[in-house]
Amino acid sequence: MSMVLLASSLGLTYLIGAIPTAYIVGRLFKGIDIREHGSGNVGATNAFRVLGKWPGTVVLTIDILKGIIPTAVIANIFGLTTPLMLVIIGLVAVAAHNWTVFLNFKGGKGIATSLGVLIGLTIQIPGLRPVLLIVVAVWLVVFLLSGYVSLASLFATVALPISMVTVEAPFVLKIMSIILCIFIVFRHRSNITRLIQSKENRVRLPFLRK
Repeated sequence: MSMVLLASSLGLTYLIGAIPTAYIVGRLFKGIDIREHGSGNVGATNAFRVLGKWPGTVVLTIDILKGIIPTAVIANIFGLTTPLMLVIIGLVAVAAHNWTVFLNFKGGKGIATSLGVLIGLTIQIPGLRPVLLIVVAVWLVVFLLSGYVSLASLFATVALPISMVTVEAPFVLKIMSIILCIFIVFRHRSNITRLIQSKENRVRLPFLRK
């Protein structure tokens, strides 16, 4: 494998993953720096809270694509489709989102881009479909029962390595799932503190008690 080829693919992956979607959309839709509003995070959840439904949907969609494009498109273009290369590309995409060079290495928390990586891996390795379904199902159930996006994200994150064990996935993918879990839990430290203190922002779903 050419080192130039590998470096080029990882460089392109980083640039795509590092696109500060919420910051750009905030500037375009509202003329604001989203880092100065809401939780201050440049992720989809804060975009929904600060910018509204449609801008938030744009941010969520693009942040997911930031994980899909590297693992399902760039990997194929550069011929880097072995499990190890897919893992490296996927981790770079998430790290780029979390620590983007465009915002002084302060980015989002990695949930949407990690989901995109998992979708991209599922496209490449169809045997991972049960993992994707379990992770999404866990997120939905916890969110609908609690109204907390962060809590749903943490439960889904923990479900990722657990569900990965249930399928015949390459060992490197199981290691990747653990790394992603650590990534996301680390980025949610403040949310965990607020959840413990009952100070976390909750989505007011109509069927939930206040």
